[in-house]
Amino acid sequence: MILEERIFAFDQLGKRLSNLNDEEFDDLAWRVENNNSWFTKDHTKSALVALCSFLELEALKNWITKYRLPNEVSPKNIGILMAGNVPGVGFHDLLCVLITGHKAHVKLSSSDSVFISWIVKELLTIEPRFESMVSFEEMLKGKDAYIATGSDNSARYFEYYFGKYPSIIRKNRTSVAVLTGQETDVELLKLGKDVFQYFGLGCRNVSKIFVPDRTILTRFLDNISSFQILSSHHKYINNYDYNKSIYLINGEEHLDNGFLLLKESKDLVSPIAVLFYEIYEDNATLGKVLKEQSDKIQCIVSQSGWFEKSEPFGQAQCPKLDDFADDIDTIEFLINLK
Repeated sequence: MILEERIFAFDQLGKRLSNLNDEEFDDLAWRVENNNSWFTKDHTKSALVALCSFLELEALKNWITKYRLPNEVSPKNIGILMAGNVPGVGFHDLLCVLITGHKAHVKLSSSDSVFISWIVKELLTIEPRFESMVSFEEMLKGKDAYIATGSDNSARYFEYYFGKYPSIIRKNRTSVAVLTGQETDVELLKLGKDVFQYFGLGCRNVSKIFVPDRTILTRFLDNISSFQILSSHHKYINNYDYNKSIYLINGEEHLDNGFLLLKESKDLVSPIAVLFYEIYEDNATLGKVLKEQSDKIQCIVSQSGWFEKSEPFGQAQCPKLDDFADDIDTIEFLINLK
């Protein structure tokens, strides 16, 4: 296939995903949640909407034509070790490999095996020629290059096995928010989406907020009351109860609205059902703090995106095609393979 044909196939995949009937979606959502109870029906819907925003003809063309990519390439065998913290989180890597004309050898996460497998099946129905370019494998040995996503611990394992090959090896990342105290109630509600979507399990979920003082904290908790529905999910509320009990037993100061705990901390990554906060002195000092931790931060959100290199509240889980994980350009990596 030439590049234009690959782009067209993914555009058609986007149309297919956006036109599922209720029965098809309900069946998919049930199977996804049955495989991983963290992946609720709403989360499967959100993931499909996000993928459809990628898979539009003009968006795909504008994205890929920025690169010097020939119509026909000498395909390399690329091993992809996918994460499974969010539905379809590994799809962007798969898209990058296939649209550049390489072969994707995928090791699925057991947490997200149903969703990704279903998408690939739909893609092969649309364009059967991709069948020779995608395979699911348990052991990824002897590939030309690797893309691996995991934790800091698993990254050491990946480095040991794949470090001698061309590779992208991703570690733990999280996202943060910068508040001024001037945010509206609606903006605070949007920030709640950045915190709670996918139960906060994604690297683009906000796990920490930086505030000028503590006065906005109670107003934030008041304005996210609509997310209390999370407390009906047994795994989420178990995490809330556990962390609350730890803080109470240890006498650690915290704020609590019944389903989210706010705790002051210098750490970036908070436990599930906990949001860390830190008070900053001024913008310049905060900028230095975030720059020093940039290798741990995937995304920053702020009021209307005013803070440098940030997104508006509510947009953390709405990445564009060129919002590469860990700020490593996967397309450049793939087209420069020798």
